[in-house]
Amino acid sequence: MIKAENLTKRYGAVTAVNAVSFEVAPGEICGFLGPNGAGKTTTMRVLTGFIPPSQGRVEVAGLDVARDPLEVKKRVGYLPETTPLYGDMRVEEYLQFVGRIKGVARGGLTQAVGGVMEAARIADRRRSLIRTLSKGYRQRVGLAQALIGGPEVLILDEPTIGLDPTQIKDIRSLIKSLAGKRTVILSSHILSEVQLICSRVVIIKGGRLLASESIESLAAALGGHLSVSAKAPADQLGEALARLPGVKSVAARGPGAEPGAARFEIVPSDVSLARREIARFVVGRGWELVALTGGAASLEEAYLSLVGRADAHPEPEAPHA
Repeated sequence: MIKAENLTKRYGAVTAVNAVSFEVAPGEICGFLGPNGAGKTTTMRVLTGFIPPSQGRVEVAGLDVARDPLEVKKRVGYLPETTPLYGDMRVEEYLQFVGRIKGVARGGLTQAVGGVMEAARIADRRRSLIRTLSKGYRQRVGLAQALIGGPEVLILDEPTIGLDPTQIKDIRSLIKSLAGKRTVILSSHILSEVQLICSRVVIIKGGRLLASESIESLAAALGGHLSVSAKAPADQLGEALARLPGVKSVAARGPGAEPGAARFEIVPSDVSLARREIARFVVGRGWELVALTGGAASLEEAYLSLVGRADAHPEPEAPHA
């Protein structure tokens, strides 16, 4: 549904996006991650046809963004980080205006506007002037305008910024419900949010691609970590743990929380296998397993690991990204 090949965008002498390639399958929800200045917003603007690429090829819904920008815009709902709203229009009036621009048939406009207001939970503010709304409600209006017309693709730049915890939960649920129905790219600095909503991620730093894969495979590549505490002779336990399948390395961490317990930190090569083998071995030896905690690496750990490695070979930051 979305395909970027060697996408490059330059602003004069500054390269904001440098030869980035990735794909997002139909119905997939993809997190777009990177530190400030990484090139995320620039990439999103190219994907929506808002600005042309300097080099490379981008397709959305089978259409070349550079050759058919108007056709691409008809198929894309876009929520920029700063939503351009008309403060002197009422919510319903504004959404009707957007619907007409997007070509929603007059006979179905009222139903379409009502549907997106319900989805974004702003139906009770339909008669409110936009300039009187809180930042959170303006963000909801922006999301509603992205949804109107039932676009095949949604590109959302920080969709939950400025929302309170209840509103964030509602918007997360709404976005997650679109899986399989719409293709979604969303950027966010809240990594726990991305892990809850998305099935895969694209990570960039300094305009360059660091990763484009599923969250599971990204976390698995990092390996995760385990902590085991058992009432057993520390030397025997440590030597045995190091030989178990699925265990990459073992480090002693002194006595456990209970008297007579030894504690070890483990870096697994296979988290599930290591957990299973550790529990089976300790119990099989007749030792008491006090605790076995930890698991696969989180998205946050994987992200920080990738960005940290990239920091060792920094790229120039892009001022307009």
